[in-house]
Amino acid sequence: MTAIILACLLVITLVFNPLHFARMLLRGSTAPTRTAGPRLEESIVEDNDSQNKIAVIEVEGVITSSSVDEMVPRQSRAVPAYSMVEYFKDQLKMAAQDDRVKAVLLKVNSPGGEVLAADEISSAISKFQKDSGKPVIVSMASLAASGGYYIAAPCRWIVANELTITGSIGVIMHTYNYRGLMNIVGLRPLVYKSGRYKDMLSGEKDLDKLSPQEKEDMQAEEKMVKDLINETFAKFKSVVSEGRQQASKKNQQNTDLKGQELDKNWTDYADGRILSGKEAYELGFVDELGNFDAAVKRARKLAKIESANLVQYQQAFDLSTIFRLLGKSEPPKIKIDIGADVPKLKAGQLYFLAPTFAH
Repeated sequence: MTAIILACLLVITLVFNPLHFARMLLRGSTAPTRTAGPRLEESIVEDNDSQNKIAVIEVEGVITSSSVDEMVPRQSRAVPAYSMVEYFKDQLKMAAQDDRVKAVLLKVNSPGGEVLAADEISSAISKFQKDSGKPVIVSMASLAASGGYYIAAPCRWIVANELTITGSIGVIMHTYNYRGLMNIVGLRPLVYKSGRYKDMLSGEKDLDKLSPQEKEDMQAEEKMVKDLINETFAKFKSVVSEGRQQASKKNQQNTDLKGQELDKNWTDYADGRILSGKEAYELGFVDELGNFDAAVKRARKLAKIESANLVQYQQAFDLSTIFRLLGKSEPPKIKIDIGADVPKLKAGQLYFLAPTFAH
């Protein structure tokens, strides 16, 4: 039976792979595929009978450096070792090397996530725009807050719905102290460390019975954490300020589009509070109020083209993909849908995350 199944799969692969190759030739795609991870291929989202293309890239859910898995659309999921950041960079690479792609449209529906992952994506966008000369336009969905806004800030144009939840400019580090619970069950930790601050975020410390030296160390630890958070927060504000200023300057140099300028008191609103799309527009955090179609129209304007096909880059389905699926021996996972994807925050790690999700 296994041999029959494998034979059928081989026939399917031989039939569809040549067709896939022929489609790529007809489309004239010059974009490369990834060699060290899953192979990506182009698919048409909206065919407008044009030689030009606008690449649509989605950032959905919590921004993470972990494997893609649940973080990308179902049809685009990659193998476990393929991170969300790598997946994003590979899509930008394909868009950069395809001469027919004139702009990238970034669809953001995210509460934010890990600081490093958001910063890598933000930096990749800035580098892409600088090296390729192609604009990145953001279409904010229902949620584009904290790290979701961080990755939008360097883009040439930001479109949000009036009711989009955005803002939440700030940094959070989360941990627990569970020593009280340990005392109840009679569990006492033994800690051996090489330096005074090696266990500075440990949840095992008995906060009610600290010696004078331990209290002094605790105060020093709190200062270190606050300094780290403030340094990261300063980077967040600089990304917003520089990104918005550079986008406005670039738009005025190349088009008659000026966009919104940051309110002179914008930093007063960079205190972790969430903003509606309308409020963000009034404060200059976004350039335009509208939906996805408005973002497409703006992308054409910035790219100076009359029309374009909308394309996406998805994981190619071939025989190797089938073998990977057949080779998995993990038990099925049960996921309970409670209406939101609540991230699991790692203790001691910095996050750009909207307040509702920071628990």
